[in-house]
Amino acid sequence: MMLKLRPLADRVIVEPVERDETFAGGELVLPETAKEKPQQGIILAAGPGRLDDDGERIELEVQVGDRVLYARYSGTEIKLGDKQVLIFRESEILAVVES
Repeated sequence: MMLKLRPLADRVIVEPVERDETFAGGELVLPETAKEKPQQGIILAAGPGRLDDDGERIELEVQVGDRVLYARYSGTEIKLGDKQVLIFRESEILAVVES
């Protein structure tokens, strides 16, 4: 997917990754209203970093392709094509998931 958004400063665009909702036996299906909001996602785009008080750029600690953890209700949700994505400040990201 070609992004038509370029995040500014220390912002990133994250595509949420749904948790696997498979249960033992595989016969129970949860309706959308009962599912929890995802708290993991993949960074699709990242800004250049914020400027400090002296005008020096502070680079981001995360990069495109990183799988990250974030608080359940953080970020700004927008629709991009047929996908829902989130825009965060880097400080709203809790951790990078390492494989």
